[in-house]
Amino acid sequence: MTATLTPPAAGPAASVRAGSVPRRRTRLLALPEVRWAAAATALFLLALPLQFAGAPAWIWGPLYALSYATGGWEPGWEGLKALRDRTLDVDLLMVVAALGAASIGQVMDGALLIVIFATSGALEALATARTADSVRGLLDLAPATATRIAADGTEQTSPVDELAVGDTVLVRPGESIGADGRVLDGASEVDQASITGEPLPAAKGPGDEVFAGTLNGTGALRVRVERDASDTVIARIVRMVEEASETKAPTQLFIEKVEQRYSLGMVAATLAVFGVPLAFGEAFSEALLRAMTFMIVASPCAVVLATMPPLLSAIANAGRHGVLVKSAVAMERLGQIDAVALDKTGTLTEGTPRVVDVRTLPERGLDEADLLTLAAAAEHPSEHPLARAVVDAARERGLDLPAAEDFTSSPGIGVRAVVGGRTVEVGAPARLLAEPEPGTEAEVEVEVEIEVESECAADADAGGDTDGVVAALARELEESGRTAVLVVVDGTPAGVLGIADRLRPDAAATVAALTVLTGTAPTLLTGDNPRAAAHLAAEAGIEDVRAGLLPQDKVGAVRELECAGYRVMVVGDGVNDAPALAAAHIGVAMGRAGSDLALETADAVIVRDELAAVPATVALSRRARELVVQNLVIAGVFIAGLVVWDLAGTLPLPLGVAGHEGSTVLVGLNGLRLLRDAAWKRAAAEGTG
Repeated sequence: MTATLTPPAAGPAASVRAGSVPRRRTRLLALPEVRWAAAATALFLLALPLQFAGAPAWIWGPLYALSYATGGWEPGWEGLKALRDRTLDVDLLMVVAALGAASIGQVMDGALLIVIFATSGALEALATARTADSVRGLLDLAPATATRIAADGTEQTSPVDELAVGDTVLVRPGESIGADGRVLDGASEVDQASITGEPLPAAKGPGDEVFAGTLNGTGALRVRVERDASDTVIARIVRMVEEASETKAPTQLFIEKVEQRYSLGMVAATLAVFGVPLAFGEAFSEALLRAMTFMIVASPCAVVLATMPPLLSAIANAGRHGVLVKSAVAMERLGQIDAVALDKTGTLTEGTPRVVDVRTLPERGLDEADLLTLAAAAEHPSEHPLARAVVDAARERGLDLPAAEDFTSSPGIGVRAVVGGRTVEVGAPARLLAEPEPGTEAEVEVEVEIEVESECAADADAGGDTDGVVAALARELEESGRTAVLVVVDGTPAGVLGIADRLRPDAAATVAALTVLTGTAPTLLTGDNPRAAAHLAAEAGIEDVRAGLLPQDKVGAVRELECAGYRVMVVGDGVNDAPALAAAHIGVAMGRAGSDLALETADAVIVRDELAAVPATVALSRRARELVVQNLVIAGVFIAGLVVWDLAGTLPLPLGVAGHEGSTVLVGLNGLRLLRDAAWKRAAAEGTG
């Protein structure tokens, strides 16, 4: 069934330029498929109780007729158009089967077929619309305009799609960067999590590359444009999501070929069952009754229910336990995976930087609490993520923070404030050690040039030793995957803080469980630096680490695994993960911190961010696939037996209906076994080895 999308009223750039709110998702009832399916379902639900209550047929009959019309006219029309092109569409076959059931008195059965088919078409249209909405919304990450610096030095506001390679743009503090380019002048921190997934802003200075759609920090930057708007990383992400979605088309084409053959076979068989006995002198009414009985008993209802109840029950059970699986196809694919690729930040980790080490210099006379108090007080006015991590660490320990005075912040260096009469600096070790206090510089000059009292020389030696100890501490923390933050009190280093994104408590167990389920150890795909990635991977038990990846690199890694014969599941959370999620056999997104695009692109969402739910859902999917096989066997035995009976003998219509409906109920009940909580507990146990 063709999905119809409601086009947006205006493009993203126009929307932003007009100052409007961000684009909303396509409304549910804006889709015609949803409206027709809702009407057919409502009419069916009105007619059903009236029929069972014994009301006259003239009351519930028209309601069923309207249900046929509202739910069946569109697939019927599409089927007729396909027939005109000399192809037999399964849409038309389902409508004919429903009308055939009604012609021999099975009005309710035919209406139910129509309702189920219309609802599936509506869900397909809605999924298509939501994906289109998310892809269009991604373009809103980049601003609509940028400040271009003309040749004469004047500033001009220009639409980003009019920027040319070689133009220079000014990015003020707090603004989104409008183009991919390279910094010419200025220093700042840029939050580029939307591109690389890194949790911390990256320091940017002259010569560094920046990307459209990333957020500038506290400094101003002059950037030379190096890519057209249509070739930015964000634009390429959009194209990759669309292209990766299209790569699933061969599977859809295979399904359509099967449907085509089945449709032709059903029509030919039904006509033969009707025409052959009629040619040999059987009465018209008896031949028609035999053909209608054949159409009913050979109906695919039992086969359809053989597949859907186990998968839908698994979806419902997973949903109760915090996992949203978007379709039965996705649930089935989860059980087929034999390789897993995991994102780092926000997936294996919590996605929030935290203070994990507090290293003091004993000669300064400060303990860990004193050092953290001074650092947090100085950082309190700052909005930098590292500053919030320091303040949060002090609050978690119940420390009282004194007020900070004369606060200043230097992009790429750190902050300075007066706390309790002490001058406290907090920032990058390399920058703070390279820029000592003016008084210290003067003191060293005096010591070097005039070589006065030995006590002063001893102090200088001690200061040099302190710098060496601080540098060693910083290197040790950075080699272990931490971000080192130096705390300087009154011009002298007092200690170093180690800040890192913490591994989720269930990460190591999840990695081990996925290894057991798939027979292959997971791969780590991250945009973070190799040192931090390797350290975290070692904690989680992952050996295959691929770091420093841009979105297209993650897609390439997924393609590489697929070329090796694996069916890959990608687990991620950010915009930068969306192309890989779309390219994979199955994509799973972490729900709480996940970007809108990742949540829409993924086939499943871990709503509660419980990483252990991933292997449990895989195990549940495999159990559902086992029940699908059982149901197909049951349905096939019933259909084959009833068809042979009808063709070789005389199958009474009531018995044929009873056998057909009985097999349908049987496979439905078998599939509903996965609704029980015991099914999830069993899957969770399998998912933990």
